[in-house]
Amino acid sequence: MGNSIRSIVEQSGLAAWWKRIRSERFAIDTTAGFDRVSHPFWMMVSKEVSDHVRSWRFKILLILILLTCMGSLYTSVSAISKGAVPRELESEFFFLQLFTLSDGTLPPFHVFIGFIGPLLGISMGFDAINSEKTSGTLSRVMSQPIHRDYLINSKFVAALLVISVLFFALGFLVMGLGLVIVGIPPSASEFIRVLFFIFLSVLYVAFWLNLSIFFSVRFRQATTSALTSIAVWLFFTVFYQIFLSLISRAIMPGEMATPEQISYYQKWIYNLLRVLPSQLYADATATVLVPSIRSLSPLSMEQVRGAIPGSLSLGQSLLIVWPQLTGLIASTIVCFALSYRTFMREEIR
Repeated sequence: MGNSIRSIVEQSGLAAWWKRIRSERFAIDTTAGFDRVSHPFWMMVSKEVSDHVRSWRFKILLILILLTCMGSLYTSVSAISKGAVPRELESEFFFLQLFTLSDGTLPPFHVFIGFIGPLLGISMGFDAINSEKTSGTLSRVMSQPIHRDYLINSKFVAALLVISVLFFALGFLVMGLGLVIVGIPPSASEFIRVLFFIFLSVLYVAFWLNLSIFFSVRFRQATTSALTSIAVWLFFTVFYQIFLSLISRAIMPGEMATPEQISYYQKWIYNLLRVLPSQLYADATATVLVPSIRSLSPLSMEQVRGAIPGSLSLGQSLLIVWPQLTGLIASTIVCFALSYRTFMREEIR
């Protein structure tokens, strides 16, 4: 009875049909003697990771980042050899100077990451969706039995994985070369601070990645989304500070201003600077990598009087940068939510 039913199923073609449906919906690997099913989402993520790694723009940016990394490491090592390390940091947190110190020829490592990181995020997301529309592959992918949000989620997750691996590799490369050159191993606190610095760098680049993906969903042409993303980056990097300097000169208190007015003016200008993602990243990384920073806002003489100079613990440094960290996370989530909502509501055909 069982053999007759099996022969009927095979003759009717139902077995071949079911096997073809399973092979299209899932990736089945029978090399190990059993079926190993991969989720369609992770198949799309692996495909996007492969596309990013093999693209020429990623290779060019990778070479550029490696060159700047080596240049900043050279400047920090030369500054250390010239005795530019402050006395209070000669005994503790000496290893962190590889990321923050410079001899004046080139900026330090964390400044380079703050400048080149947005370009990396923009280059990996400005054509994430509109390139699929232009080539006509978006409608064919969406015609498959997969969820619609798998596409945009896989774009973000794949780019974030590539960025995370790249920055962690760069961070460990700097630590390894610094260990070989300087000869002093990092302490546990220094190592954890470097890990937090790498996490902040990935989060900062993820903001620009989500912003460029949003423009890729919003605009049909890849050139338009790329120019818009670069324009936003230039505005936040250059023009916003120019406008802020003009405003600060116009409202600057006079010579007869009271200390309260001057303090209010300084805090107001600093709060306007906190709108910039680059300023949030710079404040957070400086506090994490320089334990002697005790405050990011202007302090009055009453607050400074009686304070004992010294280094803060990692927990206290994280408490100081908690508003900056929250701002970066919130801005990244908002950009991703906008791109997700726009993509789910637009017409694909």
